[in-house]
Amino acid sequence: MSVTELRYSGSLLKTNPNENGVLIIGQLKNISATGYDAVRAKLEPTVDHQTYNAAITQLQPSPTDSIPLYFNKATLSVLPTRCSRHNSTSRALSITRLVKQNCPSGDCFIVIICERQHVLASACAVARAFPLFSCKSNKLPGQRIVTVEFVIVGNDAHPLSDADTACLHDAGYGVRLAAKIVDAPCADMHTDTFVEEIKAVGAVLNITPLIIRGEELRERGFGGLYGVGKAATNPPALVVLSHKPAGATRSIAWVGKGIVFDTGGLCIKPKASMLTMKRDCGGAATVLAAFYLAVRQGFRDNLHAVFCLAENAVGPLACRPDDILTLYSGRTVEINNTDAEGRLVLGDGVTFAQRDLNCSIIVDVATLTGAQGIATGKYHAAVVSNDEQWEQACVTAGLASGDMCHPLPFSPELHFSEFTSAVADMKNSVADRNNAPSSCAGLFILSHLGFDFPGIWVHLDIASPVAMGERATGYGVALLNVLFGEASSCDLIHAIAPTGLASWAKVEDDGCNGNSENGSAQKKLKTDV
Repeated sequence: MSVTELRYSGSLLKTNPNENGVLIIGQLKNISATGYDAVRAKLEPTVDHQTYNAAITQLQPSPTDSIPLYFNKATLSVLPTRCSRHNSTSRALSITRLVKQNCPSGDCFIVIICERQHVLASACAVARAFPLFSCKSNKLPGQRIVTVEFVIVGNDAHPLSDADTACLHDAGYGVRLAAKIVDAPCADMHTDTFVEEIKAVGAVLNITPLIIRGEELRERGFGGLYGVGKAATNPPALVVLSHKPAGATRSIAWVGKGIVFDTGGLCIKPKASMLTMKRDCGGAATVLAAFYLAVRQGFRDNLHAVFCLAENAVGPLACRPDDILTLYSGRTVEINNTDAEGRLVLGDGVTFAQRDLNCSIIVDVATLTGAQGIATGKYHAAVVSNDEQWEQACVTAGLASGDMCHPLPFSPELHFSEFTSAVADMKNSVADRNNAPSSCAGLFILSHLGFDFPGIWVHLDIASPVAMGERATGYGVALLNVLFGEASSCDLIHAIAPTGLASWAKVEDDGCNGNSENGSAQKKLKTDV
């Protein structure tokens, strides 16, 4: 394989399939409506309109279908016709599969025929099909160039602007950057290497990161992050990139779990479960790439990317079951499972975002629980939030971006007792693993902000969608940018962002966001922990 350079274009360059292969993708209704004239520039003189129209009549999507127009040099592929309410109407998952199956070799073109609101999701879906990381010894020299071109249909059918394609380039790069970090093994992507990746993004954005590393974490009270990572050869680190544009009035933090490898610690994982644990840094990888895209596209509010980096290693310095850690929040945690480490580092991260960065909107992103895949499946991340409006906004943004997600219960008064400890403020793992464990894991993180935290808190558990098969997906880069699209200067992102979040401020209510009369229990929980 060779390194692939992705390019995006709002118009179709005239090419010949004999020289540059082409893959055309769209819904059958859009392909039929636009007809041969929309793609003539990619097919003439090799494929005429009779051949193209005959191919359309032969397509039978169930759920997808593809037909060669000219050997393996030109292919027409159709997306599923049916789309349920919990699936993205962009059919992004199917786009990735079709590109992997049918993309021509060498320098080639992919033509996407779609509505304007599906452009971002489609561009990111194509990017997922071209991972950057590889250690194969048979790499071909040089680069191949894959150009993604768009034919826009529907009510808003004017071609993409240069600003639109620049946004798509940044989005595609972000998706591939996140996937590269997740695909890389810990020997290559340990905490020190991850810090260098953050520095490199900071250099592009002209931002110098704040780095708190090793013993300084212990000295400054980051007991969760230090406790998890202290046994590893490469020290744990809290790293922050801050974007503070003139005129900003709101402060937002994206906090990423960056466990570069998770052995489970002294509660060690079995062999089969330890495979793929290089992916446990997926939350931090998502935050880094999403921050890159957001800043490049003119994010108008204060935005802080907080990276909680550690390797959960086994060694004489490893945290033990029964140890009691004091987190940055000041709350004490009895360790009853060293393999429930992600919530410990995120507890420190969200507290730093609130206390030191003065953020009122905090989103943590993590490959946190295996139970997420049971709860919401392989394709939808799990969402837990203290605000119903933001919970629904995540679902809306997920459907628009192609990075789908689905809510889990938010009931601290029912679930947080799972962490009850006789000797500390809480344990770090639940007593009953059959009682909403993914929700509980999120609540553990929120408890370090306090259950009466007056701001917005959103938890995204991306354990399953962070990868598909043996490859990372770059999940979440588009989701975060669309969720906060009201602050983006990019028209493509802003146009599909959830509406009704203009205030972006938590409204004081009865403690349960107007969904219960148990507000007093919410406040009591804070004092109990």
